[in-house]
Amino acid sequence: MRVITGSARGRKLITPEGLDTRPTTDKVKEAICSSLQFDFPGAVVLDLFAGSGQMAIEALSRGASRAVLTDSDPKAAECIKQNIKNCGFTDCTEILRTDAVSYLQRCTAKFDIAFLDPPYRKDILQQILPLLAEKMQKNGIIVCEHEPECNLPQTILHFDLQKQKKYGKITVSIYRAAEE
Repeated sequence: MRVITGSARGRKLITPEGLDTRPTTDKVKEAICSSLQFDFPGAVVLDLFAGSGQMAIEALSRGASRAVLTDSDPKAAECIKQNIKNCGFTDCTEILRTDAVSYLQRCTAKFDIAFLDPPYRKDILQQILPLLAEKMQKNGIIVCEHEPECNLPQTILHFDLQKQKKYGKITVSIYRAAEE
């Protein structure tokens, strides 16, 4: 697994061992990042369930100014630290070993772009999405990776489901601020 483009292009990324982490495939990562390419410069990014940190790293490589990465798994948190260091993004990241709900309940920051790739078949997105929407900038973007059987709402607070695409066993749903 590598960083696809930007300042860290070609850098190798490691993933936590075991089956608890499901790295986003390059095809899906490229599709997501291509659709957000003009939104990355200067953005503050949140990567919940970060795993290896690859989505936040890709955003930083493409011009995001700052990223917060969370994962409750100690192996994932260590992996994220190594990847961030190897890509040279230590100064513009915060890595937290915590669960997403706890983080969102105490967080006071606002984000421009948020990535979520929670464990499948746990029905956690319905709990997290309203909490996350409150932490987003008015023109923010929420990107969810989930199993195709997961039915997400069309609207979350002031965010509308703008795009949904299936990639094999993965579906990507993108929410953007509702048009006024």
